[in-house]
Amino acid sequence: MTEATVFDDRRCTLGEGPLWHPERGQLFWFDILGKKLLTRTEEGPAEWSFDEYVSAAGWVDADTLILASETALWRFSIADGSRQKLVDLEADNPVTRSNDGRADPQGGFWIGTMGIEAELKAGAIYRYYKGELRQLFPGISIPNAISFAPDGKTAYFTDTLTQQVMRQALDGDGWPMGEPSVYLDLKADKLFPDGAVVDADGNMWLAQWGANRVAAYAPDGTFLRAVAIGGRHSSCPAFGGADGTTLFCTTAAVDLSPEVLTAEPGNGLVFAAPDIARGQTEHRVIL
Repeated sequence: MTEATVFDDRRCTLGEGPLWHPERGQLFWFDILGKKLLTRTEEGPAEWSFDEYVSAAGWVDADTLILASETALWRFSIADGSRQKLVDLEADNPVTRSNDGRADPQGGFWIGTMGIEAELKAGAIYRYYKGELRQLFPGISIPNAISFAPDGKTAYFTDTLTQQVMRQALDGDGWPMGEPSVYLDLKADKLFPDGAVVDADGNMWLAQWGANRVAAYAPDGTFLRAVAIGGRHSSCPAFGGADGTTLFCTTAAVDLSPEVLTAEPGNGLVFAAPDIARGQTEHRVIL
């Protein structure tokens, strides 16, 4: 099994949402429980702190991200850290926060919400597209694996607790058509799907909580290979790097004892493995 190495050694309590910005050549990611957005460039590390949970982002232009927080979607300036609200996101529900999210090929932004204490079925999955936020799937406990086939005709998502990744057909504008079906059923393997990204060949790279790895599956669900991640809780992958073939992955240190964190210092760090597969260029979000 290929093994990833440390890309950034700042420990996140709950690392999530890695995004490779194609115009900047720069990786962004979040520490949800730490209420931070982090990045690293050739000049070194940088981060922004917030007064609420933040979890996922997409790129709008060279200087702008769309950023999901526990109460809203925001237009975020990389240059000065300022933000402008685009739309409320369950702002009237103090139980929930945002979680996994990703841009689709049509320029929409999908975002999941969940209970702050992982309350059962407290969350949902939404899509923001050209100014409209629409709820797609209610009653979700832990939304994850939001990702898209290269042709824009298929979306994937999971409620981690179900141990199943779902496949959803999309219309030409990227809205769901019909009902989702099961793409992967991981119950027999006792695996819990977390974040995911689909490469340029249509293969899914799926972080698996508690399994120290990102596993690749073909479009028909066949297991292909895995990359070892140096943290127990691999949380979300992303492709990037100069040629788009480096697999990055965030991890989490939440609920691990001080003894475990001392013995396994990789928990909570960000990892990278070069020459894994050619990723899709992350899609621009159309505001």
